[in-house]
Amino acid sequence: MTEPAPSFPPLGLLAERFELSMAQAKQLASFGGILIADEHAPTTVREPGRVRDDHLADTLVALELPVIRDARDLADIGAGAGVPGIPLAIALAEARVTLVEGNGRKCEFMRAAVVELDLANVEVVHGRAETWTAGLGCMDVVTARALAPLDVVAEYAAPLLRVGGALVAWRGQRDPDDEAAGRRAAEILGLSTEEPLRVEPYAGALNRYLHVMVKTTATPDRFPRRDGVARKRPLGRP
Repeated sequence: MTEPAPSFPPLGLLAERFELSMAQAKQLASFGGILIADEHAPTTVREPGRVRDDHLADTLVALELPVIRDARDLADIGAGAGVPGIPLAIALAEARVTLVEGNGRKCEFMRAAVVELDLANVEVVHGRAETWTAGLGCMDVVTARALAPLDVVAEYAAPLLRVGGALVAWRGQRDPDDEAAGRRAAEILGLSTEEPLRVEPYAGALNRYLHVMVKTTATPDRFPRRDGVARKRPLGRP
């Protein structure tokens, strides 16, 4: 781990937009610096401005959703480099955030980052969403960014959510077929879908949407299916 790159862009505007303290802005800058300078960071985005926009601002825009702001137990599945989980943990200091990731090296990176950032509200779990039994039925929110098709993400998330909880998935350009598959899966899983919310995390951002599915009834007992089955036999596809 390293200290933040001295050229990292200031985050005062982000802090003001999302009502964060300067201490939180400093932590976010420190995380940005880690992503830029740590050779073990599992990201191809290294340029400071892009890290600020594509990782930090793109995460924090979800604070526009009440379900995110009010979350007390949040799981980020397929957490990768810790985005969106770590920036949300910084912004939501009262929330318990679990970063669920199946790749051991990515888990090592996130654990080191959490220690360096002194984030007492974060736990890193090495495992897949389908096999994380400790989280079943416990989460207010499950987040997923660039993880899988919507119907697959819905199947990963639904068993982890309490009734009333919500999946929030970050997506790019809208895909009618993917969204239709997500709706079909949601009906099976006890989720209701909302109209995707177009967001602008930074000036000029294009094709940025947050997809929200709320758990309205209990997910059938046959879920989660075995590890890997959601991708091999997705619920929303013929």
